[in-house]
Amino acid sequence: MEFTAKQLAQILKGTVDGDESAKVTSFAKIEHGKPGQLCFYANPKYEQFVYSCKASVLLVNKDFEPKETVNATMVRVDNAYTALAALLKYVASSKRTDRRHRGFRSSWFLTTKFGRKVYLGSHSYVGHHASVGDFTKIFENVYIGDDTHIGKHCIIYPGVVIYPGMIIGDNVIIHANAVIGSDGFGNAPQADGTWEKIEHLGNVIIGDNVEIGAGTTIDRAEMESTIIGKGVKIDNLCQIAHNVQIGENTVMAAQVGIAGSTKIGKNCIIAGQVGIAGHLVIADNTTLGAQAGVIGNVRKSGQVLLGSPTLPIKTYLRSYAKFKQAGEE
Repeated sequence: MEFTAKQLAQILKGTVDGDESAKVTSFAKIEHGKPGQLCFYANPKYEQFVYSCKASVLLVNKDFEPKETVNATMVRVDNAYTALAALLKYVASSKRTDRRHRGFRSSWFLTTKFGRKVYLGSHSYVGHHASVGDFTKIFENVYIGDDTHIGKHCIIYPGVVIYPGMIIGDNVIIHANAVIGSDGFGNAPQADGTWEKIEHLGNVIIGDNVEIGAGTTIDRAEMESTIIGKGVKIDNLCQIAHNVQIGENTVMAAQVGIAGSTKIGKNCIIAGQVGIAGHLVIADNTTLGAQAGVIGNVRKSGQVLLGSPTLPIKTYLRSYAKFKQAGEE
């Protein structure tokens, strides 16, 4: 993709505040914006990044009044979140139009690279321009999309679906029926009460020595990447939403749900059925007890938290003792 600020304003029915000729070729989150990229600002929680963002173009609401100098060219629209959804849909539609379904044909193995002693089970498919590293085993009924890269010594069990453009490191184990790279749950509310789907153009990056349980789903990012760090161990039936980042050597038990854009630190322990809200930061070495509900940032490293909403373990146990005592009166 390549757009000027003027073209973006025309597509999104907005106005340009700055250099109309500013060009963008990719998307990025506002905290990571670089020259040549388009970012958007809709959540007041992220206003601090408006003034430090180095992106060439910034999509903002038309009534936004900056408190400091904004270096990026701003494209002002009625609703930045809805406009972003429309733009992502426009770009995704263009990509789908450009891509022809080629299926199996004689040039397939010329565009797909297999390392030494790769096992590919029956009825499994590896897409065009994909690569599979040495000694990796791909069992039966697996789908691996175009442009996906899988490292060495991996094991992909039956029924796994890996969408196009994903990156899988070395020594990764993905158990049966896991889905890597499906669209995140992103929908923009419309004036008439309906919801407009937000296209997801990012990917998932999985580091080395990761294990992913059966039936777990990891959503691709809206833009940039959902990241699973080295050594992470994920149990069965977990849901990891778009743009989540999980630090190295963190482990989580079954049925954990992590909402979008949350950052989990390194060496955390997340017990079964924990729910974590979106756009949060969880410090390194945090332990979350079973069925904990996390609705705010955890800034202090090394805490053990229980309950919903979560409390430090000593506070939770004192509160629970009083709650239990009150119930016995």
